[in-house]
Amino acid sequence: MKQRETFASRLGFILVSAGCAIGLGNVWKFPYICGQYGGAAFIVIYLVFLAILGLPILVCEFTIGRASRGSMAVALDTLEKKGTRWHRLKWGCMAGSYLLMMFYTLVGGWMLCYMWKYVSGQIVGLDTVQIAGSFSDMLQSPVQMTGWMIAAVVISFGICALGLQNGVEKITK
Repeated sequence: MKQRETFASRLGFILVSAGCAIGLGNVWKFPYICGQYGGAAFIVIYLVFLAILGLPILVCEFTIGRASRGSMAVALDTLEKKGTRWHRLKWGCMAGSYLLMMFYTLVGGWMLCYMWKYVSGQIVGLDTVQIAGSFSDMLQSPVQMTGWMIAAVVISFGICALGLQNGVEKITK
């Protein structure tokens, strides 16, 4: 059996975990919406509930991962007591992972598209209305969106193919 890779440093683990936990929504859309609608009070409440609800879930996820040394697809099979039905939850975990992957590859494609448009000078000097129009044009082009999504998937597979330490951890740092 092949030895599982581990993180090379604690900092690498923390950065990868933070990247997974924070997500694009908290970095990209959430501050924009709060700024647009004046939601400073909402941010305080959000952070309190994030700590109350998010930390226990994070601890459970780390505990299951450390104890099973496997993905959720095998963790519940490995850890459950005989005669229980906890293993059935793995299907929900796997479905959630696929749904998140679909969302993040699409949004990752949008980010690659905007990065290309910026580097190539297509959106440099445009105002917010014109940039929003550029986004609408992209949304109306399934071929363009699919191409950028495939590029995001290929880049992600490339990083993952390099392994945990040389790929994911190094890119995150």
